[in-house]
Amino acid sequence: MKGNELFSPLTKKATKILLLGAGELGREVIIEAMRLGIETVAVDRYLNAPGQQVAHRAYTGNMKDAGFVRAIIEREKPDAIIPEIEAINLDLLFELEKEGFNVIPNAFATHAAMQRERIRDVIAKKAGVPTSKYLYANTLEELEEACEKIGYPCWVKAIMSSSGHGSSFVESKKDVKKAYENSVRNARGAGDRMIVEQHIPFDIEVTELAVRHYDDNGKVITSFPKPVGHYQIDGDYHSSWQPAEVSEKVEKDIYRAAEKITSALGGVGLFGCELFVKDGKVYGNECSPRPHDTGMVTLATHQSGYSECGLHVRAVCGLPVPSVKDGEFNVIPPLKPGASHVILSPCDGWVPGMRNLRKAMGNDISLFIFGKPEAHINRRMGVVVALADKVEDAKKKAEKAAHYIEIQTQQQKWLPQQEKRMHLT
Repeated sequence: MKGNELFSPLTKKATKILLLGAGELGREVIIEAMRLGIETVAVDRYLNAPGQQVAHRAYTGNMKDAGFVRAIIEREKPDAIIPEIEAINLDLLFELEKEGFNVIPNAFATHAAMQRERIRDVIAKKAGVPTSKYLYANTLEELEEACEKIGYPCWVKAIMSSSGHGSSFVESKKDVKKAYENSVRNARGAGDRMIVEQHIPFDIEVTELAVRHYDDNGKVITSFPKPVGHYQIDGDYHSSWQPAEVSEKVEKDIYRAAEKITSALGGVGLFGCELFVKDGKVYGNECSPRPHDTGMVTLATHQSGYSECGLHVRAVCGLPVPSVKDGEFNVIPPLKPGASHVILSPCDGWVPGMRNLRKAMGNDISLFIFGKPEAHINRRMGVVVALADKVEDAKKKAEKAAHYIEIQTQQQKWLPQQEKRMHLT
């Protein structure tokens, strides 16, 4: 999709994108695409996923089933196929690309980024970005040996997983067996291989939302929103803020590392590069070839149409991505400092609802409710994004607002969120 032409949706010449996975981030991508008059198709594993609720058409089924996915793509013939989750048939993407379909950013990048061994090797070997020490293991005996070589404490993670599933913090030898069982039990797909990573007590964890896009001469260049700081609980994003509190030198090193990683992956679109900063040194960790959950803060910090999802759509469609020159880098600054905080369900059940919304939604506070039809304990049901003159004030505003909100289901009366970690004093 390189050029300046877009055709109206629901016509024979419609410009069309198809998302494989239609969660909360997919929904925002679809909304941004529809603002530009692009026809949208949402595919997900469960009915009425957030993106399916707003797309022109939706399909529901197992995206690991190559026949199911191929049937939809051959019927729809989209201009771009945009993977949004890990649980899809990755081998099919290579076949489709060979047949002339446009996979975003490309089949190689999607295949590499969906699995920890592949993406770690791209970051460390192909891109040449420093990482923590790491080893792989296939059995309990190999895992015990790898943990001894890496040293305690360390991390054991399933090769195929997301949102902290199959990951364990291993403090000593007595924790290894439990970590092995967790990895095998909670991996996506085969759980017989895992990575052991050195534990780096980093100063800050950041996501760089690097955008690879065409310039006015048709050349692929990279632009950089300001780094996003974040913290996780149980391996899953809980709060993020922009800009991250890093020095000017570290900021430039973050851009430099992200550019190396995304160049190694190739293609166009927005990438969520997860990086650690320790004592002024930047380490690569992972990279998602699509908008990142920590980047939801940009729904408020960037102007309309330029959130991480808006930038992704612009890059995919070959449209301009305005930036300002800051030395050697093209930077996309936020309008104002901001922070996000998740709204997690404290209960299970159908027909989830939220209350205390007026109390939560004060000045410079935006609430994004994802509209998921079913709640599970600790499932992300929405996010609060707050703006302030200082990022620390935005963090507090977002967290306070999120914790005002109570959730109920048909099976459970109103409950507050579980307070796991608070910035508030």
